[in-house]
Amino acid sequence: MSQPACRQGRLNLTNSIRIFKLDRVGLIILLLSSTAVYGQYTFSGVVTDASTSTPIKEAEIFLKETGEVVKVNRQGEFQFNDLSEGQHELIIFNFEYQTLTTNITVPTSGQVVLSMEPLMTQLSEVVIRQQRDELFNLKRLQPVEGTAIYAGKKNEVVLIDQLVGSMATNNARQIYAQVVGLNIYENADAGLQLNIGGRGLDPNRTANFNTRQNGYDISADVLGYPESYYTPPAEALSEIQVVRGAASLQYGTQFGGLVNFKMRQPAVDKAIELTSRQSVGSFGLFSSFNSLSGTKNKLSYYTYYQYKRGDGFRPNSGFHSHNFFGHFKYEFTDRTSITAETTYMKYLAQQPGGMTDPQFAEDPTFSNRERNWFDVDWKLFNLKFEHKFTPMTELSINLFGINAERHALGFRGNPINLNSNPITEEDEQLPDGSYLYPRDLISGEFRNWGIEPRLLHRYKIGDQDAVLLLGAKYYQANNTSLQGPGSNNTDADFSFRFEDFPNYPSQSDFIFPNRNFALFGEHIFFINDRLTITPGARFEYIKTESEGTYQQVNFDNAGNPIFNETLEDNRTLEREFLLLGIGGSYHLGGDTELYANISENYRSVTYSDIRVVNPTFIIDENITDESGFTTDIGIRGKWKDMFSYDISAFGLVYDNRIGIILDDRANRVRKNIGKAFIRGVESFIDWNILKTFKVDNEQLRLNWFVNGAYTTSEYIESEENNVKGKKVEFIPAVNLKTGVQFGYRNFMTSLQYTRISQQFTDVENSSIPDPGDNRNGIIGEIPAYEIVDLSLSYSYRKFQLETGINNLLDASYFTRRATGYPGPGIIPSEPRNYYLTLQLKI
Repeated sequence: MSQPACRQGRLNLTNSIRIFKLDRVGLIILLLSSTAVYGQYTFSGVVTDASTSTPIKEAEIFLKETGEVVKVNRQGEFQFNDLSEGQHELIIFNFEYQTLTTNITVPTSGQVVLSMEPLMTQLSEVVIRQQRDELFNLKRLQPVEGTAIYAGKKNEVVLIDQLVGSMATNNARQIYAQVVGLNIYENADAGLQLNIGGRGLDPNRTANFNTRQNGYDISADVLGYPESYYTPPAEALSEIQVVRGAASLQYGTQFGGLVNFKMRQPAVDKAIELTSRQSVGSFGLFSSFNSLSGTKNKLSYYTYYQYKRGDGFRPNSGFHSHNFFGHFKYEFTDRTSITAETTYMKYLAQQPGGMTDPQFAEDPTFSNRERNWFDVDWKLFNLKFEHKFTPMTELSINLFGINAERHALGFRGNPINLNSNPITEEDEQLPDGSYLYPRDLISGEFRNWGIEPRLLHRYKIGDQDAVLLLGAKYYQANNTSLQGPGSNNTDADFSFRFEDFPNYPSQSDFIFPNRNFALFGEHIFFINDRLTITPGARFEYIKTESEGTYQQVNFDNAGNPIFNETLEDNRTLEREFLLLGIGGSYHLGGDTELYANISENYRSVTYSDIRVVNPTFIIDENITDESGFTTDIGIRGKWKDMFSYDISAFGLVYDNRIGIILDDRANRVRKNIGKAFIRGVESFIDWNILKTFKVDNEQLRLNWFVNGAYTTSEYIESEENNVKGKKVEFIPAVNLKTGVQFGYRNFMTSLQYTRISQQFTDVENSSIPDPGDNRNGIIGEIPAYEIVDLSLSYSYRKFQLETGINNLLDASYFTRRATGYPGPGIIPSEPRNYYLTLQLKI
C-alpha cells in the first residue's frame, strides 16, 4: 500500500515562552515563607456497633464547623487534623445505623469511641437522601482532600446517588443540572461521549477541561489532542468533581479546569455485592450494566461490565458499545496501599450527517449520509501507590497509560473539490451498490503514558500549622494520524484504499511525539480562624512535534489529475513557562464562606490545529498557543437549613484565541483571532421548602433548585476585520436550569426545566447564510431552546425502578453546528423519548 507524503518545512516557535516575568517567582517564595495561624490539634476515634462493640467498616463522619467529611478505614478508625481548641459537632452516618450526632471537646487524650445503634427497620429512600444531604448539602470539595488542595477554588460536586434522572443514557443535561454555566453538545448516542464547555469554551469532546478518572488522565493526549472519546457510565460513578480555571496550577494548564470522575468504591462489609441494572428506552435503546464489588481481608475490588445499543432517532444512526472496568486495591497496612485499575471501551456508531437550516426546518429526523461511521477502541491503565509517612504527611504516585484508537469514516463531499458544498451534494451510486467516490478515512492511534507523584505535608512554622502540596508530572505521548481514501462501499470498513484511489487529494501521514514535564506547588496559610490564603505556581516544559507528509493533487476543469506531489511538513514547538495563582477564603460564621482566586491558564495548539485536511476550512501555518487567566469571586454556604447557595462572578481573559474566519479569498481559515474578555454571574440556590414551612415529616422531601448563569463577552483586540467588538462563540447570555424534586417514602420524582438563549458559532457572529451558500448549516447562530424533563424512581427492598420522559414537550432544537464529523452541519437533538430501568442489588 502506498503512503501519502509531504514537503520539508520546519516551524520552530520560540524556545522559551514566558507568560509572566520570572522575577515574580520572588512573590511565591515570599508567600511560601510567610507565617500562619491555624488550629493545633488532631482528633481521632473509632466507630463501633453499640450492640456488639465491633468496628463499623463503612461510615462517614461530618465535621459541621468546617464541612469536612472523612470516611472510616477497615478498622472503623478515622482522624481529623488541625482542629482548634474547644467543642466541635460531629454527625456520623451509615445506611444500616441510626445517624449519630455528638459533641466532642478538643484536645482529647487517646482515641474516642463513637457507638451507633443499629436500625430496627429499613430506611426509606427519602430518609436516606435527606441524611446524606446533611453530610453533603453544600456539594463542594473540602480545602484538603487526599493529596489535593481545593481551598479558595470555585468547585462543584455532582453526587450521583442524589440524582433522579436518566443515568442509563448518561443524560448530561440532567446529570450536570446543578453545575453552573455549562454549555452542552447533545449527541443522540446514549451518552457514549461527553461534550461540555462553559465560559466560551468549545464543548466538543470536553477538550477544554483536564478530564480524569479517579485522579488520572483519560483523554487522547493531554497536550496534543485533549479530546475525550471515553466517558465512564454514570451508573458506575459515585461523584463527578468539577473545579474551574484555578485548577490549572495542579491539573494542567487548561482554561476550563478539571473534571474528575470518581468511581464507586468497593463494598467493605461483604465479600461479594452484585448490582444489576437493565434499561430499555425509545429508538431501540437497551443497556445492561452489571457490577461486582467486595472486600476480603486486605483486598478490595470493584468491577463492572456494560453493554449498550440503540438505533437512534434518525436513519443511519445506530450504535453499540462494550465497557469494562476493574479496580483492585491491596492494603499492606492502614498507611500503605496499592491500587490497580484497567478500563476497556469499544463502540461503533453510524453517523447520519449534518443538515442545512432548511433541511432541519423541514424534517429534524432527516439523514443525508448512510456511509459515515465512527469507531473507538479505548484502553486505560493505572497503578497508584499511597503511603502515609505520618498522620501529617501523605504521598501518592499515579502511573497511568493509554492504548487507544479511533477511526472516522465518511463521505464529506466530492474529493476532487474538497471545498465544494459538503452538506447537500449527492454522491453518485454505481450499479453494484457501491459509490463513485471513496469515503474519507482518518485513523488515529494513541500510545501515551505518564507519572504524577504528589506529597502533601502538614507542618508547623514556629508554633503555627501550615499545609504544603508539592507535585510533579511527566507525560510522554507517541500518537499517529493517517488520513486518506477509504472504501467506496457503505459498511464499516476501516481499511485504506490508497492503491485504488491514488489521486485522492485528502491524504496525510503524521506522527506526533510529545513530551511534557511539570512541577507544581500550592500552600494553604491559615491567617486566623476565618481567613486562608492559598498561593500556588506551576512550571511547564512542553515539546510538541509533528513529523509527516501530505499529498497535493491538482485537477483540470474536467476533473482529471494533472499534478500529484508528496510534501513534507515537520514542525517542532518547544516552550517553557511559569503559571502563577492565588486564592483566598474567609468564613463569615456559621456555614457561610467568601472565596476568591485568580489563576493563569494556557492552551497548547493541538495537532488538529496543525495538520488535518478538512473540506470546510484550512489551517493557518502560523497558528500558535493561547494564553490568559481566570478569576472568580463568590459567596457560598447554607442558611438555617433552608437554603444552600453558591453565587459568584467571574472574568476570563483569553489571548490569541483560535477561531475560524474568512480570508481575503473567501476561504474559511482556522487561526489566532485575537483577545477575548468574558465575564458573568453564576448562581446556584437549593431551597428546602418543607423546612422553610416547618413541615415535620422525615418521610417527605420537597426541594427546588435554580441554576442560572448570565454571561457577556466580546473580542477586545484583533487584527482581523469585522471581529473587534463581536461576541465570543459558544456563549449563551442566559443559561438556566431549574427543577423541583419531590419524595415520599421510597418514591422520588424530579421535574427539570432548561432554557439556553441564542449563541453564535463563529467569530464574526454570522447570520444564517442563504440556502445556496456552501456554508449553510456550518455557520450561523444556535437558536434559543427550552426543554422539560420528567424523572421518577421507586425503591422496594433490593429492587429499584426508574423511568422518565426526556424532552417532555417534544421541542425541536439543536445544540451544535459541526464543521467536521459527525457533520458537517446541524446535528439535531433528540425529540421526546422515554427510558425504563430495573435495578437489583444483593
